[in-house]
Amino acid sequence: MSESKCFDNPAGLVIPVVDFNRCEGKDACVEVCPFDVFDVRKIDRSDYRNLSFVAKFKNRVHGGMVAYTPNADQCRACGLCVKACPERAIKLVKALGTNR
Repeated sequence: MSESKCFDNPAGLVIPVVDFNRCEGKDACVEVCPFDVFDVRKIDRSDYRNLSFVAKFKNRVHGGMVAYTPNADQCRACGLCVKACPERAIKLVKALGTNR
């Protein structure tokens, strides 16, 4: 979907979910998202503890950075982030409380 089509969709029907076991914090999602949904920063300790052994190693090698979604409710399901992510760490899921 093109960026212009993103503005046709209502916000909040879907949210992006980042798989921290795959994410390497490369910032591609931040660059392509027209709604400022993503923030790449150091992984929280609680999230780090939940990583697999291999993902913990990979996370350290890549500087401990991952993508968070502080503005997930602004997502308009354009899929630009999903396409841009080189690790395929992002998926769009139906937001809780939506009937569509």
